[in-house]
Amino acid sequence: MHADAWTNTGPDAASDLVTAAGADHVRLVYDYLDAGDLDACASLLHDHVELELPGVPTVRGRTAVLRAHRDHTGSHTRHEIDRVVARDRSIVAAGRRITSGTEVTTLRFVDFFRIAGDGMVESCTRYYHTEPEGCGTRPWTGAGAPPPTR
Repeated sequence: MHADAWTNTGPDAASDLVTAAGADHVRLVYDYLDAGDLDACASLLHDHVELELPGVPTVRGRTAVLRAHRDHTGSHTRHEIDRVVARDRSIVAAGRRITSGTEVTTLRFVDFFRIAGDGMVESCTRYYHTEPEGCGTRPWTGAGAPPPTR
């Protein structure tokens, strides 16, 4: 599913093994969330896992994290992972959250994961790519980077 997007670049052999296990767990977290298998997802989370999502307070613990993920994404959501960077028990995944329903919506995101010493997911912080307010309304003057295209 997401296997071709996963890389591991940690320099330390012991840390590298934990990072590699953590990267596998992160990949499986997306797969299990997309499949709606919350029990399998919970088995990859550290007891004291934390989740930070935009606009809501940080949640702590497996049950609260799974509930927050379910409430945040809904049942008709899947993740397409474009790129993953893993190093020193930190994993960054960039991709798209695709929600189907009456219409399909796509939202780009970056998740930053911290992996515990046992390879379990210890925390996740999600960032969404959104256009800054007013962006695209000013013409580009040629200074700096051009405005994003739509």
